[in-house]
Amino acid sequence: MTAQRILFIGGSGVISAASVTRAVALGHQVTVLNRGRSHERPLPDSVEVLQADVHDDAAVRSVLGDREFDVVAQFTAFTPAHVQADIDRFAGRVGQYVFISSAAAYQKPPLRYPITESTPLRNPFSAYARDKIACEDLLTAAYREHAFPVTVVRPSHTYDHTRLPTLGQWNDIARMREGRPVVVHGDGTTPWTITHTTDFAVGFVGLFGRRDVIGDTFHITGDHAPTWDQITTWLGEAAGVQADLVHVPSEVIARVKPEWSADLFGDRMHPMVFDNTKIRTLIPEFRPIVPFWIGAQEIIAHHDATPALQVVDAQLDADLDRMIAAVRG
Repeated sequence: MTAQRILFIGGSGVISAASVTRAVALGHQVTVLNRGRSHERPLPDSVEVLQADVHDDAAVRSVLGDREFDVVAQFTAFTPAHVQADIDRFAGRVGQYVFISSAAAYQKPPLRYPITESTPLRNPFSAYARDKIACEDLLTAAYREHAFPVTVVRPSHTYDHTRLPTLGQWNDIARMREGRPVVVHGDGTTPWTITHTTDFAVGFVGLFGRRDVIGDTFHITGDHAPTWDQITTWLGEAAGVQADLVHVPSEVIARVKPEWSADLFGDRMHPMVFDNTKIRTLIPEFRPIVPFWIGAQEIIAHHDATPALQVVDAQLDADLDRMIAAVRG
């Protein structure tokens, strides 16, 4: 394998940090461009770090100069304006531009399972998802009209040890340990693909430098799709307790917490099960191996060792009580 010059825009987030580590381990020359404000996930020593606000075009051009890269992996573009800035900035200077979109862009509710890359893109519930779709549309046009070398990647719910996947976050763990009930949306039986970031990184970095993926789209997810009841129960077991689960209709949750509506109706309430044949065919080493019961242990161990993460939101706690009261009378 030939070492490549790779620029990660972002590089210190839940998804991107593991991919940076994977790229370094494979011998690539890695540069990370971000604001330098996150210290949750230390980067390997060999990584070159450039600091700039990635949405400040003048600052980015200043730190990059006229450098060229074999691969640019973009984790921080969320609107068409962000993408257009990259097209203008990197056209003619990059061998492959890998854009992180989202599986939230897929049709909601899905009309066929499992979800494949040909599943239509339509999510009327989530502005975030609609913006990602618009970004993809812009990049597709740039590829078709100007041969801009884009590859689109759609992750689903990807996690590491720093993030809890449930709606209540650390409040849920605190409630479990106090013997109090926790909210699970719907009836708790919806299957939800949840992917460890180290598994995602194998497929993601495996796409770098491949000429046969230019102009194409891939989702990269695990094959593990536990129910929300299982996800919450395994977190409780990792925390040393048995969870008291209360099933609350998504509509009731949204009445109490309207800001959760897009996430619930545009994603979490729907079964999300994916066919990974496309990525696995090209990247045979992509074999997700971390089930969530192991991931739950990592998450709880990290939070227990990090007091700053053990934050109970009093208002959220009251809102969770209101949801539970709505169904328990």
